[in-house]
Amino acid sequence: MATAQMADGGGLVAARLAQKGVSPDAAERGVVRIERALTDEGPLSRAELRERVDAAGVPTAGQAMVYLLIVASVRGLVVRGPVVAGEQAYVLVRDWLGPPPWAFDRDAALAELGRRYLAGHGPADDRDLARWVGLPLRDARRGLAAVAADLVTWPDGRLDLPRGEGPGPGLPAPRLLGLFDPVLHGWYGRDGVGAAGRVVTSNGIFRPVILVDGQAAGTWSMPAGRVELAPFTDPPVWGPAVAAALRDEAADVRRFLAPRPT
Repeated sequence: MATAQMADGGGLVAARLAQKGVSPDAAERGVVRIERALTDEGPLSRAELRERVDAAGVPTAGQAMVYLLIVASVRGLVVRGPVVAGEQAYVLVRDWLGPPPWAFDRDAALAELGRRYLAGHGPADDRDLARWVGLPLRDARRGLAAVAADLVTWPDGRLDLPRGEGPGPGLPAPRLLGLFDPVLHGWYGRDGVGAAGRVVTSNGIFRPVILVDGQAAGTWSMPAGRVELAPFTDPPVWGPAVAAALRDEAADVRRFLAPRPT
């Protein structure tokens, strides 16, 4: 029974748990203990949940606890909730989000998923949706087809929700985007912002990006509290006005991350 139940965590997750010495039965006990702790105690941090799961005799060393939380999340049991003592805690889905707003119907769910995805990521296509949610391409196409009558099609074939008449908001001012900024997420490719192959590391980390005229123009880092820019070209593609704007951005970053008085 435990092995069958653990399948909802995905083959890769089950394999990683096994590598960490967590058997299917132990993983099942760990997920049950996570749910019970959040039921009895309310929001808890990862470290606090680790203590509860350790007490149940389930291994949590290394990344084992992370994968146990992945299984609990995939089952719809837990989600990240409030910030408690400076750390985002986990809570039960039923406590944080309440009951689902409608009875689950797969076709209706795929249609709503397609609509909501385009609301935040349009224009996009079926490959983009499939990549974003991890669904088969056929399901992404099914969801978009269900709302096709409400969509507009761009000349390149991408789909979007109607956004009204007139020009859009225009390109953003020069910005220093942080790690995993949403501008770089949610699409099959990232050529639209010039980030293909230069921003994402081999292990899937999205570097902080310099955004100029809506395009990734370099990366940046902050060693020893100093903001250092690493343009993709030498000399940089930007002129004096953009350089001044980026200096202001760097000052804002330093100010935001400066230690707060206690």
